[in-house]
Amino acid sequence: MERQAAGDRGADHGSVRGLPIRANDFDRNYWKPALVGAEVPAGRYENGMHNLRHLYASVLLDGGESIKTVSELLGHADPAFTLATYTHLIPENIPRTKGVIDGFLAQLHSDGPETAQVPAESR
Repeated sequence: MERQAAGDRGADHGSVRGLPIRANDFDRNYWKPALVGAEVPAGRYENGMHNLRHLYASVLLDGGESIKTVSELLGHADPAFTLATYTHLIPENIPRTKGVIDGFLAQLHSDGPETAQVPAESR
């Protein structure tokens, strides 16, 4: 692996050597000292890496990213697991959904694509 300059590391790399930081090392060496420095009480089982993963997924889903993409980015084998875990965070967008259907129905009665046309005899 070619060594990268410190400011040139991608999001996949975080250690000084350009390697991913293991979750346990992150929690012990970065997360817990940061909590102590900020005078935030931390429990024995405080898990910063896990919390950051949830924050990452939450921000993506709130921004409208697809469950499939978030699942892939988190390394989940099945998007159904991601959906079951984060479904409460997916924003409901009823007005947008209604707009999609309204647009489709409007095309049925316009000069839209043939695939959206209702045959004259069935009107």
